[in-house]
Amino acid sequence: MRTTLTTVRNLGILAHVDAGKTTVTERILHRTGATHKTGEVHDGTTVTDFDPQERDRGITIFAAAVSCTWAGHRLTLIDTPGHVDFTAEVERSLRVLDGAIAVFDAVAGVEPQSETVWRQADRHGVPRIAFVNKLDRAGADLDAAVASIRARLHPAPLVVQLPIGREDGFTGVADLLRLADVPDDLLAEARRRRRVLEEAVAELHPVALDEFCATGTISAETLEKALRELTLSGAGLVVLCGAAYRDRGIEPLLDAVVAYLPSPADVPPVRPDRPADPAAPLAALVFKVVAAATGRLTYLRIYSGTLRKGDQVTDAGRTERVARVLRVQADRQSEVDSAVAGDIVAVAGPKAARVGATLCAPGEPVLLEPPVTADPVVSVAIEPRRAGDGERLTAALARLAEEDPSLVVRVDPETGQTVLSGLGELHLEVAVEKLRLDRGLEVAVGRPSVAHRETVVSGVSGLVYRHVKQDGGAGQFAHVVLDVSPAAEGFEFASAVVGGRVPREYVRAVEAGCRDALAEGPLGGHPVTGLRVTLTDGATHPKDSSDLAFRTAGRLGLREALRASVLRLLEPVAEVVVTVPADAVGVVLGDLAARRGRVAGSAVRSGTAVVTATVPVAELFGYANRLRSRTQGRGTFTARPSGFAPVP
Repeated sequence: MRTTLTTVRNLGILAHVDAGKTTVTERILHRTGATHKTGEVHDGTTVTDFDPQERDRGITIFAAAVSCTWAGHRLTLIDTPGHVDFTAEVERSLRVLDGAIAVFDAVAGVEPQSETVWRQADRHGVPRIAFVNKLDRAGADLDAAVASIRARLHPAPLVVQLPIGREDGFTGVADLLRLADVPDDLLAEARRRRRVLEEAVAELHPVALDEFCATGTISAETLEKALRELTLSGAGLVVLCGAAYRDRGIEPLLDAVVAYLPSPADVPPVRPDRPADPAAPLAALVFKVVAAATGRLTYLRIYSGTLRKGDQVTDAGRTERVARVLRVQADRQSEVDSAVAGDIVAVAGPKAARVGATLCAPGEPVLLEPPVTADPVVSVAIEPRRAGDGERLTAALARLAEEDPSLVVRVDPETGQTVLSGLGELHLEVAVEKLRLDRGLEVAVGRPSVAHRETVVSGVSGLVYRHVKQDGGAGQFAHVVLDVSPAAEGFEFASAVVGGRVPREYVRAVEAGCRDALAEGPLGGHPVTGLRVTLTDGATHPKDSSDLAFRTAGRLGLREALRASVLRLLEPVAEVVVTVPADAVGVVLGDLAARRGRVAGSAVRSGTAVVTATVPVAELFGYANRLRSRTQGRGTFTARPSGFAPVP
């Protein structure tokens, strides 16, 4: 029987690294009958962490999709990475998901990458429920974790469960909506917490408020309906709890997914002319490409229409044939005849579709917004160890960049070196190891370099630039006067020209030329940011002025203005959170200071110290090994890019 849209849930599992996302996914698959045995991260036997590197490192690196059924609903889950270096995988996944489970560690609460993925979900408008995991650990505290959610993520947390027992004595959860499974000794506390839940919901939901004022309470049915509406609108966050490793709290979590998270029918159509209807014209977005040696798979979310095996589809004017349509279960696939609106599937056949491409029916063109691609901040020089592997390396790097658009491959025009750029040191380590494991290539890697920026400290006023070119035929003439000054960030352009001395279309050309000039600054050829350019005056020629002439004048004029300005070199910095035993704080602080780190704060809880600092990315290379050696393997850290800062 065909699954209707209202019984479909497409959701992601989001969290900081080591909060338990993959374990939650494993328990969901086992509890729903999709697997007959639970896999463990530490044993390397999980379904979604199937890549050899994921199993060796014990972390999720690549987003993996799995499907299961619960209470008559089909759930498609994407287990996303939690490490900051792989946030691009999270971004691409969130672009095609309807809802998400945000997993938090009951001891640590909100961690740096928790905030990152939360903001990503905010940008995409993805409704979420929260699962506070690891309540069986020493130091676990549901109330403290909820307080950190409220303070750092700023939603209205609505706790719908009461933990039974603490730490090692944690045995399960009690439902506050219906006061089910509540031990007698916790009944008074459960009633108190339900009252708190009622008051919080009444403040946010008018129907619940009316019932609360009329009767002094809110029924379980009204609460459930209100919680769903608050989840879909983002006005409230349903909070559940449990211990995934011990398989506690998983069934109520599945019930909450069905009850509160949206179906494809609950979210606005991706385009007004592309409703979530199998009979509508096809619109599908590519969010992942796997260019394996055994064949190319293109992962996509179908927003409208139906895609059948053998169909012709178009992508930016190119027509390709879909040879197979595949349901995906991590690294396994099963062929189906067709997929419809609301489905997340893989297809074989298209050769040119890239991440972010829109597949549509011939004659029914549409273009969907692609996922945002983060700019790389770390680079390494890479070359084959064997002289004859140059062409193989070039092809393998191209395939890597095709699979992961956040990896950028370029050839340095000055040195002739091949440079691989990514989002972090681990990101590049994984890419290089993938070359070895998947392609059999041995490569030499140079020390990573970071992507610097240049910014204006003191600008110039009234810089005059005249572009005149005569070489037979129509000439080129453009006269511009530019003011350059510092700006808070980015690039700002304004025109103060009066009297029509520079026509509007030429003003736009000057702006385009100025943007061209930002690619290479005078200090070291780095991109320029943090400046404001004002076009104050100019002149035209009745025959020789053109868009090209004024664009050239803008580019060359701004280059000259930048050479006359005072600029400063910027380097990427990261917010680093180091967790170590309390007796190792002094060693960590000294090492951070040696790495030019600025400590923002530190706190000690239950014998564990957490130090927050801002550190240049260039100083973090090799820090993981250094930290482990100085803390006898007990120290861990996370780093999140936080912008740029002046180089001393």
